[in-house]
Amino acid sequence: MLRRAGGAALTGLAAPWLANLSAVGQAAAFTASDYKALVCVFLFGGNDYANTIVTYDDASHAKYATIRGAGPGRSSNIVLEKSALAATLLKPATPLPSGRQYALNPGMTGLAELFNTGKAAVQLNVGPLVVPLTRVQYDSSDKTRYPLPPKLFSHNDQQSVWQSSAADGSTIGWGGRSGDLALASNDDALFTCISLTGNNVLLSGRDALQYQCTTQGSVAIRSLSDNFFNDGTMRNAFAAMLQQPRKHVLENEYNIVTKRSIGAQARVAKALGDVNLTTPFPANSDLASQLKMVARLIGARAALGARRQVFMVALSGFDLHDYLDTKHQPLLEQLDQALSAFYKATVELGVADKVTAFTASDFGRTLASNGDGTDHGWGSHHLVVGGAVRGGAYYGTPPPVTVSDTGAPDDQWHVGQGRLLPSTSVDQYAATLARWFGVADNELNIILPNLRNFGPAAGRPDYPVDMRFMA
Repeated sequence: MLRRAGGAALTGLAAPWLANLSAVGQAAAFTASDYKALVCVFLFGGNDYANTIVTYDDASHAKYATIRGAGPGRSSNIVLEKSALAATLLKPATPLPSGRQYALNPGMTGLAELFNTGKAAVQLNVGPLVVPLTRVQYDSSDKTRYPLPPKLFSHNDQQSVWQSSAADGSTIGWGGRSGDLALASNDDALFTCISLTGNNVLLSGRDALQYQCTTQGSVAIRSLSDNFFNDGTMRNAFAAMLQQPRKHVLENEYNIVTKRSIGAQARVAKALGDVNLTTPFPANSDLASQLKMVARLIGARAALGARRQVFMVALSGFDLHDYLDTKHQPLLEQLDQALSAFYKATVELGVADKVTAFTASDFGRTLASNGDGTDHGWGSHHLVVGGAVRGGAYYGTPPPVTVSDTGAPDDQWHVGQGRLLPSTSVDQYAATLARWFGVADNELNIILPNLRNFGPAAGRPDYPVDMRFMA
């Protein structure tokens, strides 16, 4: 009796902060017999597009260098010289018009190789849009006809808009919505959406909730896996109390969810124990460790009963108002090495054409320098990697290299200081990925509420719903 009374007292104190649990509902709009996974690689802070996917042809590079501060009598450490870009020159199967060329940052040799061998593609100038906009429409006072995304240039809000089409405080993301539609494809709905980077809105659906893992695997209830209880009998009694039926409806539901969490953790741990990858991943890289765990979870897909999954990993540090010259390339090297290793791991697992990784970020940055950094922008360039990608190609519109503040007719893709006005919306980008994932055309508007404003049905064939970068 004393043991039970002591356990009850401990339960009231320990269980709320020891157990990070959530219930999962069931819903579905399609079923699948094969396997597919989407992996979002989010670059927190707002990645500098101009030093990631660098304009390379002579005319454009000269403009880029001048705008970023190079030129007679001036110097700028944030300008990447053409000589440093030769090894990462991108060689598309179909060249861009007007001789436009791009190269990746010198630290991204692995991704350049994937692009040049057809396993990666570049989406040019993509960002949040409610409706298609020109510079003149952006400047218009008629925001009913020409609405802007909420709270442009704000970190937390634009992170949320990228992930959910709404500002900070949104509770449902397009990855989670895609998961909602795919739940019936999985034997256990809990493993549909998995985060390696903590809580995020991208993976939150109406019924699909994100299962969180660390780079070490599933997260156990601490008191049941460490030395919180020195006595094994005490530990077992506590586990039984957390899971036993109760007469009070809320207590009983809490214990049902706790029991499910304990079972899920044990199942993930056992499934991962049977996955042994030989592909080397970089050491001392959190992003590489996250992607390695994603690869292992994909390797455990059969044991977990998963046929459709959405993952999210992240790398922080891109808010480089200063020190772009010293801090940016090391971050991109981490991205390059981790994504390259991840692609090789999918080849090892035999699912290279079943797994698609893509980058996203708060926003791009200004083309104009503020000294040794750049400020908050809007549109940006992003990468898509995988065996199902129509690689070795650019998608979208190459923006002119300028910092125009005038909104001249020949420069509709800038809103000052070299901030790109997106020529492709996040909805188009996400719809292409979701359609490949298995979401039907008539369901795309469910997960991407602004998509109805794009494409031929909206009278805008110049803004196609599908960017066609997926096979």
